[in-house]
Amino acid sequence: MTAPVIPSACHPEGLPPAGSRRIRRPAGGFLVDWRDEAPRNGRSFLEATGATLLTAAATVLALAVVSCGGGAPEPAALDTRNEQCASCRMAVSSAVFASQLVAPGELPGFFDDLGCLADFLKAGKAPAGAVAFVADHRTKAWVRADRAVYTRVPGLETPMGSHVIAHSDAASRDADPDARTGQPVSAAELFGRSGAPVGGAR
Repeated sequence: MTAPVIPSACHPEGLPPAGSRRIRRPAGGFLVDWRDEAPRNGRSFLEATGATLLTAAATVLALAVVSCGGGAPEPAALDTRNEQCASCRMAVSSAVFASQLVAPGELPGFFDDLGCLADFLKAGKAPAGAVAFVADHRTKAWVRADRAVYTRVPGLETPMGSHVIAHSDAASRDADPDARTGQPVSAAELFGRSGAPVGGAR
């Protein structure tokens, strides 16, 4: 009588892979030695499986480090067709006036006007660890809000009427025709004494 083959997780019907050695147990049946007699591509089944598992584990670990705040939050891409302001709920349709809050474990919150970001921060609604970014009015590049320079231009219409625009530095501001008739505004004046949040960054 032929001894049964022990089923395994990989082979529920109990069929060992081609080329595997069968090791007879004293009590009958077979234990499958997954080390192939003829390794494929120079590697045994165990070696190939181990390499795959190690690669998967490394990927999971890398994702966990990122999601747990292994690095400083980065600005998210703005979709001007679908984003709503986190403060006034109007569409964030113009990138040159936009700003955002990014925090670990949170979806980014976008704002259509720097006045909306200021109101949101002054109300203490920023999530823990949040970092604020503002768009350079001239280039649309994202800049950390605590490092940007701000200008109030009374004759310039902004989405919610703050008349405030941001730039990465004085050089960018001076190169922007829209800022030439404006007056500088400090971050403390705009966002309050605490300024713009920077999370754990410096």
